[in-house]
Amino acid sequence: MATLDLRPADQCRYQAVALGEVMLRLDPGDLRIRTARSFAAWEGGGEYNVIRGLSRVFGLPTAVVTALVDDEVGHLIEGFILAGGVDARWVNWAEGDGVGRTVRNGLNFTERGFGVRGAKGVSDRGHTAIAQLRAGEIDLDRLFGEVGVRWLHTGGIYAALSEQSAETALAVVKAAKKHGTAVSYDLNYRPSLWQAIGGQERAQQVNRELAGYVDVMIGNEEDFTAALGFEVDGVDENLAELPIEGFTAMIEQVAQAYPNMAVIATTLRTVRSASTNDWGAVAWSAATGLVQATHRDGLEILDRVGGGDSFASGLIYGLLTGESLASSVELGAAHGALAMTTPGDTSMVTAAEVLKLACGGNARVDR
Repeated sequence: MATLDLRPADQCRYQAVALGEVMLRLDPGDLRIRTARSFAAWEGGGEYNVIRGLSRVFGLPTAVVTALVDDEVGHLIEGFILAGGVDARWVNWAEGDGVGRTVRNGLNFTERGFGVRGAKGVSDRGHTAIAQLRAGEIDLDRLFGEVGVRWLHTGGIYAALSEQSAETALAVVKAAKKHGTAVSYDLNYRPSLWQAIGGQERAQQVNRELAGYVDVMIGNEEDFTAALGFEVDGVDENLAELPIEGFTAMIEQVAQAYPNMAVIATTLRTVRSASTNDWGAVAWSAATGLVQATHRDGLEILDRVGGGDSFASGLIYGLLTGESLASSVELGAAHGALAMTTPGDTSMVTAAEVLKLACGGNARVDR
């Protein structure tokens, strides 16, 4: 079974790099999308959120490989990326046609939900610059070889944007492995993204090929079933109700099929309402077996979007800095819990707050 072998930090400019789409998130606040007359603007994207947390919360040098249209909206998103402390020099700038017929920037309208009304997202991301990006437009040998990257994070949302993005993801992951960069991948199965390019069958084909290059795989039970085709008989479809032995059986199937994976991890979530979830996480390695983070029943949620990405961010931070898997999964679960107490896709908390909660802290006032 593989172990996680990281490149020396002094040989790499970046501790971590993300490959994925960065969209402009438009947030109606307490209102609904259909009734709002103004929106707060944020940036966000499944893969980017992880790297942004590593930068702004945990203080690691990071960069994002993405593509934006060279227009006012594209540079607005660039400003958000830079404000998050993420290096934007690897952004590929696409020439626009002025109206978005051939290439555009992605938009994501997101309402938070409350009580019995669930959160709702309406994305507008067809024909975006990142969906058209080819691997040949990125100097991969320079990035991973000369500049140096310890960790690459990408995922199933990016791979599902287009047939081209799936090809690019595979090329970038192969280049990372060639230069000794560790790779994490969040399956993040979204049926709506795959339906136009082959549906679940195509999702499994793409994700199975990519999985052969992944060191740290992240995904819930639905992801492993829908995106990779693994099943365990006689278990509840809700992962939070899945017995630990059932999840262990799932993990064992995945690990046997992909001996390259050093760590397999997932969040555990039961949705009581849009504003109250039970929340936790588990992770597995060959050396430790299954380890489980503190489970938080009745966690109050302000904005659930990005909670899973913040879990991945905390987990990766722990692994990058030499923490045990048990400590890393605690950091991930704590970061995800805290990130859902603030608006927007990205985390607004501090490393000290994450460490405090991961070590058993509470919400008493700090004076």
